[in-house]
Amino acid sequence: MVARASNGVIGRDGGLPWRLPSDMRRFRELTSGGTVLMGRKTFESLPAAYRPLPGRRNLVLSSSAGYAAEGAEVFPDLGSALRACAGECFVIGGGAVYREALALADRAYVTEVAGEIGGDALFPELAPDEWRCVERGAPITEDEHSFSFCVYERAGRAS
Repeated sequence: MVARASNGVIGRDGGLPWRLPSDMRRFRELTSGGTVLMGRKTFESLPAAYRPLPGRRNLVLSSSAGYAAEGAEVFPDLGSALRACAGECFVIGGGAVYREALALADRAYVTEVAGEIGGDALFPELAPDEWRCVERGAPITEDEHSFSFCVYERAGRAS
């Protein structure tokens, strides 16, 4: 799951470059009761009141031996975290985790924010020959940003 600007930006200075309540609501609805997987920086960027994300199994990747994430399970690499994940696992950031996980994913839930926005964290391109948009919601405008909810599936793989 990701919200990305047209230029691929997903974050700025350790946070989100926008405030989109509808996107947060969709995130909560899709991930509640499931498993979310994230890198250490993403986990640490969550507001203290929502860390770990309530109502979900939280998996955190960290290469630092001994790193502890209260209320979450810590794994040294993506492979071990995915092996521990039963059923659907929502990868929620950051950029390096997305790049590694995207090669293994069959589906991507993307909030596409119109326009180029400044930032320092990027989501990798969903190559048109590898991914197809199978669902696109009507545009919504919040916080001076227009965005649409989209679902992409990997071309050539069964859902």
